[in-house]
Amino acid sequence: MNNRKDIALAILSGVLLVLGFQPFDLYIFPWVAIVPLLIALKGKSPLPSFLLGLLTGFTWFLGTIYWVFHSVYFYGNVPAAISILMLVVLCLYLGSYVGLFSMLFNAVTKDSNLPAGQAGLPALLIVPLLWVSLEFMRTYMLTGFPWALLAYSQYKSLYLIQIADITGVYGVSFLVAALNGLLFDLLVNRESKWRTTASVLYAVLLAVVLFYGSGRLAEGEDGREFKVSVIQGNISQDKKWDARFQKEVIDTYKRLTLKAMPEGPDMIVWPETALPFIFGYNEDLTEETLSFQKGLETYLLFGSILLNSTEPGGSSFTNSAVLLSPQGDVASVYDKMHLVPYGEYVPFRNLIPFVRRLTAGIGDFIPGEEYLVMKTPFAKIGNLICYEIIFPGLVRSFVEKGANVLVTITNDAWFGRTSAPYQHFAIAVFRAIENRVPVIRSANTGISGFIDTRGRISKTSDIFVEAVLTEKVAVGTSRSIYTEYGDIFAYLCIAGAMLIIIRNIAYSRPFLETSSSKNF
Repeated sequence: MNNRKDIALAILSGVLLVLGFQPFDLYIFPWVAIVPLLIALKGKSPLPSFLLGLLTGFTWFLGTIYWVFHSVYFYGNVPAAISILMLVVLCLYLGSYVGLFSMLFNAVTKDSNLPAGQAGLPALLIVPLLWVSLEFMRTYMLTGFPWALLAYSQYKSLYLIQIADITGVYGVSFLVAALNGLLFDLLVNRESKWRTTASVLYAVLLAVVLFYGSGRLAEGEDGREFKVSVIQGNISQDKKWDARFQKEVIDTYKRLTLKAMPEGPDMIVWPETALPFIFGYNEDLTEETLSFQKGLETYLLFGSILLNSTEPGGSSFTNSAVLLSPQGDVASVYDKMHLVPYGEYVPFRNLIPFVRRLTAGIGDFIPGEEYLVMKTPFAKIGNLICYEIIFPGLVRSFVEKGANVLVTITNDAWFGRTSAPYQHFAIAVFRAIENRVPVIRSANTGISGFIDTRGRISKTSDIFVEAVLTEKVAVGTSRSIYTEYGDIFAYLCIAGAMLIIIRNIAYSRPFLETSSSKNF
């Protein structure tokens, strides 16, 4: 096959994937996006397969996480050339998962690997098993970065994604990837005896999923209700920690909070690091905050930097969430556990000396150690800070420990007017469905809003505006299968993928043998 055509097909897959995600939200495209890559892979040996997949992945992630440059350059004070290099390296790393998928897919679908009379497995099965296995690996490898999982393109398809309370987000990725495999079977493997059977099986599977989804959406919210107001201060990142604007920032949150009080909220939520000082350390501003909150006679949950301890050689700070009782007492404090690499700490700082100089503007916090559930008379709250909401297993741990409401506070000002705030919000929809608990989101510059236990978005703010949103929230009342048993579906996919690979090795020539007649 013509090299240029293969390259064009690989890039086309990447572009279609980009268009499937926020803010484009052309959610139909991911259902077919992988097919051009699969066609380009046909007949390729391992290295060309990997490179074509890498090209698709690089295109995909460059189009979806380009905002990393914005965050690192404008607010991390990292030189432009280094910021671009960091983005390129990250996209190559994430793209390598698609490269590995492509190499494995080709290796296990070569007819020459099977003896005469031994039927090959359909792409309908192979594609989703490999894809989900690698998505799960990407969630945890090298601290993990499960952004732009295939399923997140479908966050508005409520009938489809209810299955996430059983399979987690990976079940939806499986369905989308499986259709790509089926289309490849129908378009390319026309001689395969699996074509009719695979089509019927997929149609039945999709019908069952949609039937299940319709049933779950028909169920009412039967949990105890309480009223919450989220405050979006819209404080620009360059003002946030400037001492000249300290009073203005504090007054903004006070003013917007007083605007919410006629609604009678049981709890007010301010976003991540809402306070422009170290709570508890700056005594005057801490007392001012407590005095204001006592006058509200309601719970206040806010984000702040805390001085955790003073150690020889420097101080230890945490990115924390603080819950104040109506009496002005500190009821709970949660310290963020999963910090952002090169955002809140710098990996390899001691091993690579020049990294310290290049990333001088980036913070360095210590992680928390406890999945703390904040208890109030009306709800048990699991508080996720910013980046933490993208990790299904971490969020599940809070619900497993008793949380029946999730609150996520974030400062998406780092992202500017890019696609990141929209992508970040979409991810939260799946955390609500997976655990059947509502999600309350307060973001400094947006998007703030509410998501119920079925993933329905009730209210949202725009980005880069002040906002006060008040809503009645029904707590979760039952544990989902996903909360109870975790990522069993993903583990089954990994086991299935390994069995296919072992089966292939048993029938094949040496795994990395290449064919000199098939060049890239």
